[in-house]
Amino acid sequence: MARFEFKLPDIGEGIAEAEIVAWHVKVGDTIAEDQQIADMMTDKATVEMESPVAGKVVELAGEVGDQVSIGSVLAVIETAGADRAAEPAEDSKDERPLADGAVDATPAQAKEIPVVAVQKVAETAKPEPTSAPRVEPEVAEKEPSGGHVLASPAVRARARDLGIDLAQVRTTSDRIRHADLDAYLLYNGGSVSARGSGAPRKDETIKVVGLRRKIAENMQEAKRRIPHFTLVEEFDVTALEETRAMMNRDRGSNPKLTLLPFLITAMARALPQWPMLNATYDDDANVITRHGALHLGMATQTDNGLMVAVIRDAQDKSVWQLASEILRLAEAARTGKAAREELMGSTITLSSLGPMGGITSTPVINRPEVAIIAVNKVEDKIVPVDGDIEIRKRMNLSLSCDHRVVDGWDAASFMQTLKAYIENPIRLLSA
Repeated sequence: MARFEFKLPDIGEGIAEAEIVAWHVKVGDTIAEDQQIADMMTDKATVEMESPVAGKVVELAGEVGDQVSIGSVLAVIETAGADRAAEPAEDSKDERPLADGAVDATPAQAKEIPVVAVQKVAETAKPEPTSAPRVEPEVAEKEPSGGHVLASPAVRARARDLGIDLAQVRTTSDRIRHADLDAYLLYNGGSVSARGSGAPRKDETIKVVGLRRKIAENMQEAKRRIPHFTLVEEFDVTALEETRAMMNRDRGSNPKLTLLPFLITAMARALPQWPMLNATYDDDANVITRHGALHLGMATQTDNGLMVAVIRDAQDKSVWQLASEILRLAEAARTGKAAREELMGSTITLSSLGPMGGITSTPVINRPEVAIIAVNKVEDKIVPVDGDIEIRKRMNLSLSCDHRVVDGWDAASFMQTLKAYIENPIRLLSA
């Protein structure tokens, strides 16, 4: 028998260490070649580690939540062949995951690479809600391609709890999601697991690791360093909703419009008049940068947590182009295919829970930005209009600002400018 030392390879430029967020094997397990053994998280990505050899696991580097340095031993595997050591870390510079999950390597190296990119995460990920309704597969139509089944750690954990073999689950995308598990259970006469049900259950202790730890750290830092204030304004969106419905009826091959492309367009029109809100603040250097372009951060919910995808130069895009970009970036974030540059560099963030948006909210700023807007739900309300009573569609927008940079007057003035565009669609779309 021989011992193979699997050393943690270089999984990202400038990354010195990675956190263990999940073990999929334990000491004593017999594993196959290419079997997933761990999920590792850096500031940039969560990646799956797969064993390049078959054998018996005799040592593991640590527990969930521990940090492992690049080049150090992650696992020791007892194999049937001669002694073999993993390649040193310095030889792995050409084996880094690409944005689409492929690996840049020569054919001779490819067999030894155990890293498969799973999920890109933003440098400043934060727990803001999704900006676009989540689209799940309606019907499971295709099986995962042969070999390794792609799924997030959360989906894998749920499948284990339900006793489901992921290789038997069909999917309409390139990886298995919660909706695919639901469809599998219903198709086979089972019932969907009661996530969030009121059934009695035992207390459980959850270690804060991985993306949840990053979210916690970022939120704590944002609240500790930024003096927030939130301004809420009510908007009449009756005319805007009528315009949106009219445009959707004649959209052709364009994607269906939600309110978000119109809101982004209104922000692009209003922010040049109030540039202190489209800014970032380096509070270590005491430097404020007022940005000329609008790089709109879009808070997006994924299986692994909140990510902020960025619509570059939103001021140059039509509502149709914005709708397409929202769908593309949301899907890229959820499937782990978003490029690194698509997850950083936002100048102001927009957050929306759609119809679940509540009456009002107090969003937390995505540092180093100085402002964030949360979209609340649209409701029919009875309101007085020119002496008469009408039923109108109304919506609240919540604006949180960094009071070190943005004064209350500027925030209120920006909201009134935004209101003038949103309540007058002709002016909004012709400006």
